[in-house]
Amino acid sequence: MPPLSSAGSEYRTVAWWSPEGSSPIGDETEFRPAITNLTEPVLLIRKNGTVAAVRGGTLAFSPRSSTAESYPVAGFAPAVRPEDLGDGGFCADYRLRYAYVAGAMANGIASTRLVEEMGRAGMLGFFGAAGLSLERVEAAIEQLEGSMRDTPYGFNLIHSPNEPELEAAVADLYLRRGIRLVEASAYLRLTLPLVRYRVSGIGRDAQGRVVAPNRIIAKASRVEVASQFFSPPSEEFLTELVGAREITQEQAVLAAALPIAQDLTAEADSGGHTDNRPLVTLLPTMLALRDRMQRERGYALPLRVGAAGGLSTPAALAAAYSMGAAYVLTGSVNQACTESGSSDAVRSMLARAEQADIAMAPAADMFEMGVRVQVLKRGTMFPMRAARLYDLYRAHAGLEDLSEADRTFVEKQLLRTGIEEAWRSTRAYFLKRDPEQVERAESDPKHRMALVFRSYLGLSSRWANDGDPSRVVDYQVWCGPAMGAFNEWTRGSFLEKPENRRVAVVGHNLLFGAAMQLRWQHLRSQGIQLPMEAVTGYPLEPEALRKALNT
Repeated sequence: MPPLSSAGSEYRTVAWWSPEGSSPIGDETEFRPAITNLTEPVLLIRKNGTVAAVRGGTLAFSPRSSTAESYPVAGFAPAVRPEDLGDGGFCADYRLRYAYVAGAMANGIASTRLVEEMGRAGMLGFFGAAGLSLERVEAAIEQLEGSMRDTPYGFNLIHSPNEPELEAAVADLYLRRGIRLVEASAYLRLTLPLVRYRVSGIGRDAQGRVVAPNRIIAKASRVEVASQFFSPPSEEFLTELVGAREITQEQAVLAAALPIAQDLTAEADSGGHTDNRPLVTLLPTMLALRDRMQRERGYALPLRVGAAGGLSTPAALAAAYSMGAAYVLTGSVNQACTESGSSDAVRSMLARAEQADIAMAPAADMFEMGVRVQVLKRGTMFPMRAARLYDLYRAHAGLEDLSEADRTFVEKQLLRTGIEEAWRSTRAYFLKRDPEQVERAESDPKHRMALVFRSYLGLSSRWANDGDPSRVVDYQVWCGPAMGAFNEWTRGSFLEKPENRRVAVVGHNLLFGAAMQLRWQHLRSQGIQLPMEAVTGYPLEPEALRKALNT
């Protein structure tokens, strides 16, 4: 291994090291463990024109050497354990070892198995309930209640402006089944079901402090949305809940002391619903909002901000933690892991993705509003086909107005059945899921067209999760540029193969690598130039990873 070096030929030191029976660590077999042992500090000295790591000895702070056998100190880095990254309060509150969260990818892509593996590995996982029936969500609750016991986990609650009754039913289910933690996603504004979930059971503890049993970790990319989550419930919502006897007047008064969410994830350029915001600008903005609202409200418990979007390499995680993120949240990389609810076919596609292999496409759940999601475009025609459907929706008053060519495209290429048959199956689906949608569609041709088009958008995700070989060109795979960065980082390692991508191994490697990056940066800021061999060689295989993490 090439010797270490320090910047510049001239240097000054404020400390000297004396061996007193110890000796510098010079060769690669000993030096590398000293650098990579993140549980202990590392001290570097200058010796014979190079830099060496040392253990033991005596350190004296002085501009001049006081002994004959002493060496100038080149740099120092403290212990940087992966479990020390982020906000310790976040880990304590949720009983985690690591400030690392796997977000709730919809349609069960963030599966019960994925949530279980995250919890057992000291991290937090959210089940991807969005898009699933109440029966499937309750089945997931049953499984996790049995398998997780006291291990922390959560469920997703997604904003459903086109299906408000479904959103309310999911919130009711969580309250009835005692789900104490939800990830609130895709919210454009707060809703009554979300507020009802948060304030249900609010009261005072034995010390007289206001407490709420139900907690929300919100995701937002806009300040105006984040400020709603960092605020107490509005008087309008509380009055409605009191009137409906969901809470008492006393509880409504107590609710003014708590924010809707103590924790908020600044969601940058990500898979699925996204505003494509750069994390380097979004996170500082959300941190400033946090500080401002904490000063204004004076909450007993401090507000916290985590980071998401583009986090798939150790350098990215290290940057997020360095910028002040209380925790990090990953998404796209988890879908590529064996525990996800996706298919092997999708995992293979994701393993080949590069950063430019993504596109924006209409979202099924907010189709009429023009909301878009970020998806994989390599290996599928879904983004282009979905965009054409939205153009047809905007240009026509109903399915009957489609030209012969457009009708043929929709029936032959997308639906693979006649429009009338597609409406019959769509109608049957919504009669079970949300009957009000059918009632509206039967009197509004444009809404009927929207529901039929939404059926293709919804099924495209199911085809991908099922790995339907006849529908590969229609796969809708939510994916951000993080996937390409992850593939580049894992190239040539055991994690390059899809079958080796285990969610806990990926998460632990990212955390260990982030800690290494921060140690390297600490030394680099002192002018130390570590050879690449000292900071690369990752990801670590499972056995080496367990030893490195002391697990």
